[in-house]
Amino acid sequence: VIVAAGTAGWSRALLCACPAVSCTVATSRLLVNYQEPYRSQILDYLFKPDFGASLHILKVEIGGDGQSTDGTEPSHMHYENDENYFRGYEWWLMKEAKKRNPKIKLIGLPWTFPAWIGKGENWPYDYPDVTAYYIVSWILGAKHYHDLDIDYVGIWNERAFNSKYIKLLRYTLDKHGLQQVRIIASDRLWEPISFVLLLDSELHGVVDAIGAHYPGTKTVPNALLTKKKLWSSEDYSTFNDEVGAGCWARILNQNYVNGNMTSTIAWNLVASYYEELPFGRCGLMTAQEPWSGHYKVEAPIWITAHTTQFTQPGWSYLQVDGHLQGGGSFVALTDGLGNLTIIIETMTYNHSQCIRPPLPHFTVTPQRATFYLKGSFVSNPPFSEAPNFADQTGVFEYFINASDPGDHVFTVRQVVVQRPITWASDADQTISLIGNFKWVNMTVTCDIYIEKQRDGGVFVAGRVDNGGIYVRRTKGVFFWVFADGTYRVTGDLAGEEILMKGLSGVRDNAWHTLTLNIQGTSASGLLNGYALWENVTVSQPSNGWAAIGTRSFEFAQFDNFHIEAS
Repeated sequence: VIVAAGTAGWSRALLCACPAVSCTVATSRLLVNYQEPYRSQILDYLFKPDFGASLHILKVEIGGDGQSTDGTEPSHMHYENDENYFRGYEWWLMKEAKKRNPKIKLIGLPWTFPAWIGKGENWPYDYPDVTAYYIVSWILGAKHYHDLDIDYVGIWNERAFNSKYIKLLRYTLDKHGLQQVRIIASDRLWEPISFVLLLDSELHGVVDAIGAHYPGTKTVPNALLTKKKLWSSEDYSTFNDEVGAGCWARILNQNYVNGNMTSTIAWNLVASYYEELPFGRCGLMTAQEPWSGHYKVEAPIWITAHTTQFTQPGWSYLQVDGHLQGGGSFVALTDGLGNLTIIIETMTYNHSQCIRPPLPHFTVTPQRATFYLKGSFVSNPPFSEAPNFADQTGVFEYFINASDPGDHVFTVRQVVVQRPITWASDADQTISLIGNFKWVNMTVTCDIYIEKQRDGGVFVAGRVDNGGIYVRRTKGVFFWVFADGTYRVTGDLAGEEILMKGLSGVRDNAWHTLTLNIQGTSASGLLNGYALWENVTVSQPSNGWAAIGTRSFEFAQFDNFHIEAS
């Protein structure tokens, strides 16, 4: 189920995504032997945008002359003095993918290494400078001979990592002008790589993403503490019937919902190898008869499309509780431009078991799900300030409220708690303006959170007539609520011109919603959707900005700001 919608306001998006991708290691061997037009048709189903799987990332084996599950792939350097960047079919496959989707990301990962790397030992880390040179040569050859830009490179598939080697690999990449190539580690388990990254700040600085294999939709605390991108860098590996498709649908969503993984890589891309080899038909589609031209677009292709045709790399997951009450899950992603995609899956236990790891039993029941859209779907900005707000006294910054278990994780917070050494006559209250100075009639709504106990307070305002060095003389319509449970309506920022006051029941360290409505010469206010005061006469100013602010230099938070004005 796909739902798309758009709105505008403040952000709740955080984690950037490349949700669905695929991997090939000696599993596409027969694909290259298909005759046209069948070969191009298969490639279209895999890579063509808005057509079939529309894959976002292609992960390929850096051939090393050794067995990698279903065959061997040739190395670009069989021997130390041998270089050939036309061996094997991975170059061809990457170019075909790029031809169909120039934005597709490319990952290279070695399974095996030619013997000369270990100099007689079955180990690639004794001479880390040699191994780094070998891997970087493959990346340079991809660009020089095929005009392919590799985006990520891994360490050693499902084998031990070596910190010294990873650091040297980063140094060698940078030395050859490959700063754009990112490192993913360690393509095995969450540990020990996560723990080591927390201990080794230098290593932490060179690893860009942690990749785990077959994580069962779960992560570990140390991985989260690293603040790195978390990927299921190999997953699925299941027979591509409808049960396999259900496995793929479930983990595509739940890898993020349960494990904060923003990318899931299917092994393998296409079952284009002899079916009797290990893991037969464990690809997104099947193409194992080049002599007849027969291929089959399997169900996992269309499961993939539910994510890939409605998102792109760089979209952000919204941090919501994606569990459905009756079982199943949902994720929501945004492009930061107001577009939203919601992907829902309600796969049952019997129709979503993957080959690994074992799946604990669960039930899914018929249910009705209702989604409420609030705020905006605008990704994290390159600046700390909320867009279009102009701070006049105090500083209002984006804030991650990690202590909030609900809807107010991403907020705007006033952060100056002491009056600065001033140059001009700053106000005694903080204030940030927004909008059109010519606005006359307006409805301003904002969720507010008073942090200062007893004498803390916040406001929303309309028809604000001053700012800059004249901020102390600011007039307008100010709707204040205070931590002592009272409210006021004033005609000025200083709070001296009281138009109405009374009890509100507002308290500190709790979220409340304020609504200020100004129409002509009359103003009214709502608290949490209910009328608190009304029919206050306002004649001056006749127009002005909207604003938010605090009673003093104090912490306070604001969320879901919305204004309708004319």
